[in-house]
Amino acid sequence: MRDHKKLRAFELADNLVLSVYGATKSFPREEQFGLTSQLRRAAISIASNIVEGCARNTEADFLHFLDMAYGSAREVEYQISLAHRLAYISDEDFKSLNSKCEETSKVLNGLIRSLRR
Repeated sequence: MRDHKKLRAFELADNLVLSVYGATKSFPREEQFGLTSQLRRAAISIASNIVEGCARNTEADFLHFLDMAYGSAREVEYQISLAHRLAYISDEDFKSLNSKCEETSKVLNGLIRSLRR
């Protein structure tokens, strides 16, 4: 079993979740069960899949959950863009969240590639 707390990908994903929660606090009330919920769940999914993958016994299972985490990261990237285009987040918040999401995706992708060699 791996320790997820030692992975840079988990550290970045965890930080992204906190940032997403902060940004979505100001979303319109009518989005509570829409984009707010979806964006939060997708962000949580990144970190959660890394944790679950680390708890698995085989490298194949670990990779499977990292792939799912990567997919969720790309989902968050789109949802952040959508929130920005809907004017739910400022340009500054968009740049910050997008940068965090891109870095998380890059680190996850690097980890996935290193394990597939």
